[in-house]
Amino acid sequence: MIRLLIPCLLGVMVTACAVPIYEPEPTSPQAWQRRQETIERREAERVRLCRITQEDDPRHEQLCRGVEGARS
Repeated sequence: MIRLLIPCLLGVMVTACAVPIYEPEPTSPQAWQRRQETIERREAERVRLCRITQEDDPRHEQLCRGVEGARS
């Protein structure tokens, strides 16, 4: 019984790790607009956090990576 249970559990665990996170493409112009606005809001928040984070903060490099005009 245990010999059968262990491979089944391992199979389920490996399969769960291999499932990609899927985000469907928007299907309407309004959905595309909402998606674009969400991306712009996230980027603006990242720029804001980069601007207010002190340079000696360990998160500074991560927050400011790719931000144009960021202090280094």
